[in-house]
Amino acid sequence: MARAMARGWGDPVLCSDSGSGRAQALADELGGRAATNAEVAAEADLVILCHKPYQLAMVADEIADEATAVVSVLGGISTAQLGQVYPGAQVFRLIPNTPVEVRRGVSVYAPAHRGYSIDHGLEREVIALFERLGTVLTMEEGLLGVALGVSSVGPAYQALLLEAQVDAAVRHGIKPGLAARLVAETMAGTAELLRIRGYDTLAVRREVTSPAGSTARGLDALERAGIRAAFSDAMDGVLQVAG
Repeated sequence: MARAMARGWGDPVLCSDSGSGRAQALADELGGRAATNAEVAAEADLVILCHKPYQLAMVADEIADEATAVVSVLGGISTAQLGQVYPGAQVFRLIPNTPVEVRRGVSVYAPAHRGYSIDHGLEREVIALFERLGTVLTMEEGLLGVALGVSSVGPAYQALLLEAQVDAAVRHGIKPGLAARLVAETMAGTAELLRIRGYDTLAVRREVTSPAGSTARGLDALERAGIRAAFSDAMDGVLQVAG
């Protein structure tokens, strides 16, 4: 996720890692430099946490004294937990997805819990920063697990749906590369059509589906195969980890 966001912003980076070499590779790609956690915290106006959730306390021990503003993209770490380990910093929690790399991502923002004093000017700057990567939606923190089960895992689900359609097309004679482009461009066009239709999925389906026609038969086959139940089960599985 760190690499996807950095590529989306396209700016020189000041970044660190745990010794993997990824920070230096990212700096080589985008400009800027790799540094230690402490150096990043001391020099940056805003620190974005992209480490593993279990590393929260360990990283905070290194940088909490220096960091004045922190954005977390860590799954399962609440703003209350962030405030506990970064008591002297402004903390913000967002959950982006990987299409931020091409500035078509969705980032879900959870405002800080009540009672937490927030700099609203800084909050607007943070939201504007993530709006450069796509859409920012605001949601109460208790629903972030559900949002993660839609947007964060969504690119993988969409890729699987695309793959299944490509396989079906290949089985009936279309070459794989052409099938992939056909399905992907259809998916992209449908997303734009949904946007201008106010995200009314029923309206878009009705525009395509005539009584007893090919689309109706295809939709019936998908329903009988359990597509809705499969997505419902997938959400339950995600929430067992992220809820």
